[in-house]
Amino acid sequence: MRTIEWKDGTVILVDQTKLPNEVVWVKIADYKTMASAIKEMKLRGAPLIGVAAAYGLALCAFHSKAKTREELLKELEESAVVLRKTRPTAVNLFWAIDRVMKKANETKGTKEALAAAVVAEAQRMADEDVEVNRKMGKHGATLIEDGDVVLTHCNAGSLATVDYGTALGVIRGAIEEGKNVKVISCETRPRLQGAKLTCYELMRDNIPVTLISDTMVGYVMSRGMVDKVVVGADRIVRDAVLNKIGTYNVAVLAFEHGIPFYVAAPMSTMDQSRSSEDAVIEERSPQEVTNIGCERIAPEGIKVLNPAFDITPLEYVDAVITEEGILVPEVSLKKKRKD
Repeated sequence: MRTIEWKDGTVILVDQTKLPNEVVWVKIADYKTMASAIKEMKLRGAPLIGVAAAYGLALCAFHSKAKTREELLKELEESAVVLRKTRPTAVNLFWAIDRVMKKANETKGTKEALAAAVVAEAQRMADEDVEVNRKMGKHGATLIEDGDVVLTHCNAGSLATVDYGTALGVIRGAIEEGKNVKVISCETRPRLQGAKLTCYELMRDNIPVTLISDTMVGYVMSRGMVDKVVVGADRIVRDAVLNKIGTYNVAVLAFEHGIPFYVAAPMSTMDQSRSSEDAVIEERSPQEVTNIGCERIAPEGIKVLNPAFDITPLEYVDAVITEEGILVPEVSLKKKRKD
C-alpha cells in the first residue's frame, strides 16, 4: 500500500498524526496545503518528504493559471521557496525540489509541456522510491541472519517512504528470503513514531515486534536481547549521520555492547558537501515534550529543549545500506577496537 499517490491533480496521503488509532486519507490540491502537511508532520520520513515536495510542485504546475511558460516557471520558483522552508534537516526535501526545478528549467516548449514534465518527474520519483527501497532491502538482507532480533529507532518503514521502507525494508527483505526475524522498536520520544508508526506497520504486516521505552535500550542490549541495529537517516554528511533524536544514544550503546549498527538510506540522503559542523538541527515545539497528546506532564513555565534530530559520528556506523550496495565507513571505532 502506497503512503502517497497522485490521482487526477490531487495528492492523496495517509495522515500519520491519526495513526495508529485510525487510518485517515487526506486529499491535497495545492502546494501550500502540501507545505503545511509536511510542517505539521501529517507526513514525515526523509524519502517521503522528498516525494511530497515534488508532488507539491506538480500541484502548482497542474493547477496553474499562468498564460506562458515563463509565468509558470516563476510560480514554480515561488512554490519551491515555500516548500523549502517546511523542515530544514532532511536533505531529500531539497534534493527533490532541486531535481524537479532542474527538469522544469530544461523543458522547452509550451506552458502545457512544462506542466506535464513536472508532473511526470514527480510521479517518476515516487516510483523510483519504491524500487530504491526494494534494492536496499535486498542488499541489507545479506547482513541479517536467520533468528536475528533487530532493534530499530523511530520509523523508517513504508510510512516514511512511498512504500516498503528503508530500515524496515531491510527487515522485510530478510523475511522475504525466508529468514526468521524479530524486531524491537524504541518508542521514540517525544512524538512516539516508534510506538505509533513502526509498531503499527509491523503488526499490520504480521512481523513480530516488541515495544520498549527509549530508556530500555541499554538494558535489552546488556541482556543479549539484540543482535543487530538498523536505523534510517535524514541526512548523511561526510562525517556523520543525522537521524531522529535518540539515534546517537543507540549507536553508542551498540558500540559498547559489540552490536553491529547499520544505517539504511537512499543515495539521495547523502550530502557529502557538508560535515556535521554545518548541520541544521530542527528545533520543534516545547509542547511535544511537556505534553503527551493533550495531557500536560510537565510544570507550567519549564524551559524545554526539543531538537528533532541528533548527530551520530560515522565512527559508530558499521555500514550504510544503499540501493547501490553496502558502504563501509573508512573510520570505524569497532575496527580500532578489534585492532
